[in-house]
Amino acid sequence: MNDSIRKVSIEELCKSKDINQTLVMEVVEFGIARPVEGNTIQDWKFDTSTVHWLKKAIRLNRQLEIDWVGVAMVIELLKQREALEYENHTLQRQLARFLES
Repeated sequence: MNDSIRKVSIEELCKSKDINQTLVMEVVEFGIARPVEGNTIQDWKFDTSTVHWLKKAIRLNRQLEIDWVGVAMVIELLKQREALEYENHTLQRQLARFLES
């Protein structure tokens, strides 16, 4: 992974977002978030993209009371939608350049 990407330790994550390690472990267990570094929980580090999705997952679970299986499905669909939007934007730019020439 690119070393220039900011990585957040599980301790920093829990303190800054006011969540506990058990909740983070649960989210990781369901595959919603994945540490990018660390073999033990105390050594886990997350990139900022993962932190973004982790926050969304916790919000879905707490505010909408969706269980973790449902949250995992929603997050996966949101990630797919984001990827498709990016691809669509890229293709639109390429098409605009093609039409200009």
